[in-house]
Amino acid sequence: MADSVKTLSKSEHRTNYGKKGHSRSKMAPWVFLAPAIAIFVVYVIYPIIDSIWLSFFEWDGLGEKTWVGLENYRELFDSDAFYTSLKNNFLWLIFYMLAPPIGLAIALFLNQQVFGIRAVKSLFFFPFVISQVVVGLVFAWFYDPSFGLFNLVMGALGFDPVAILSNEKYVTYGIIAAGLWPQISYCMILYLTGLNNLDPEQLEAARLDGAKKMKMLWYVVLPQLRPATFIAIVVTVIGALRSFDLVATMTAGGPWGSSMVLAYQMYEESIFNYRMGYGAAVSVMLFLIMDVYIAYFLWRMLRSEK
Repeated sequence: MADSVKTLSKSEHRTNYGKKGHSRSKMAPWVFLAPAIAIFVVYVIYPIIDSIWLSFFEWDGLGEKTWVGLENYRELFDSDAFYTSLKNNFLWLIFYMLAPPIGLAIALFLNQQVFGIRAVKSLFFFPFVISQVVVGLVFAWFYDPSFGLFNLVMGALGFDPVAILSNEKYVTYGIIAAGLWPQISYCMILYLTGLNNLDPEQLEAARLDGAKKMKMLWYVVLPQLRPATFIAIVVTVIGALRSFDLVATMTAGGPWGSSMVLAYQMYEESIFNYRMGYGAAVSVMLFLIMDVYIAYFLWRMLRSEK
């Protein structure tokens, strides 16, 4: 009888220990994730919620906040500066979509085993590692109508000098060209990483089936580069919509606000005009536009995987 009681108590102990071990194994991932989740909530989620709440107030950043409801949004939608910024962001988005295909083309060119290719790769990689401010300064000198390389080449071809950054028609396109330089490098790095991880068995099977050049690229290589393409597109969209550094460095939104984008408008209204609530309303609109694009691409990715 005593032995049976001891056996029963041991089995109960093992059962309880097994339940505790199972619960601990369930809790372990959350314990490790807790610091990251806390940082994410404090530095990402809370500022987003606080910005949305602030957009319903009139506040100069120092005094008392005054509740104005949707007045900031009404003023925003009646503002010509907002639609100029929105149009410029749309132009950034369109032309930035050139970065993934150009980056892929360069990656395919650099993905070769020839002498000196590492030195060439480093030259293409260089724009990605330098600061956006440095890129802006370099292109400001490049476009300078007096000594800039761009106008020297234009003069050699028989054209008159053009002050790109002082011309309302060309200034946005000039800044976008400057932004494309490092963005193409980033996409190139993504695709080079993807090309180095291609399945050699699929490539060999395609060669045995007679696939060459464009057929190999379209039916074998590109499907395996889908994750890299997704990341390249999402990062490019975000980069186009939150463009700020180059505008601030090269033109500060000028001339006469013609190169303004939403991120710089938010900064100008909040910092220079002391209208924190209005600037928060601009940031909320930018956040919503970003969410729409990112949600669309996530939906496309999940749908393609199914």
